[in-house]
Amino acid sequence: MITGIGHIAIRVSDLGAALRFYRDGLGFEEAFRLDRDGEGWLVYLQVAAGQFVELFPGGEPAAGDAGEVGYMHLCLAVDDIQATVEELSERGVVFDGEPRLGLDGSWQVWTADPDGNRIELMQIMPDSLQARAMR
Repeated sequence: MITGIGHIAIRVSDLGAALRFYRDGLGFEEAFRLDRDGEGWLVYLQVAAGQFVELFPGGEPAAGDAGEVGYMHLCLAVDDIQATVEELSERGVVFDGEPRLGLDGSWQVWTADPDGNRIELMQIMPDSLQARAMR
């Protein structure tokens, strides 16, 4: 039985820049690193209990056509979107604009990592479609 999503893996072009964004900016805790053949292979970051992001160094920047098949964005749940945006902005995270109420009834705001991977922050509201769908 599937019990949840364990992690999302992201190949990055600059591990140092990615760590400054995900660890230092977003505040994810570095859980561990794995080496393969004596070289850094991945860095595992904990988002919350049982939820992780894997960063794989050595990626090449892509053309980034918005219609490509594959990764579109990572959505991170937050408890207070205004306070979170304020805190992360103080850490240097840049957002595309101010939080706005989406068509689904939840608040959202967008940023991107150093490779341009889109990240949504979402505060799920009690009357949102997401809240109604939760069991």
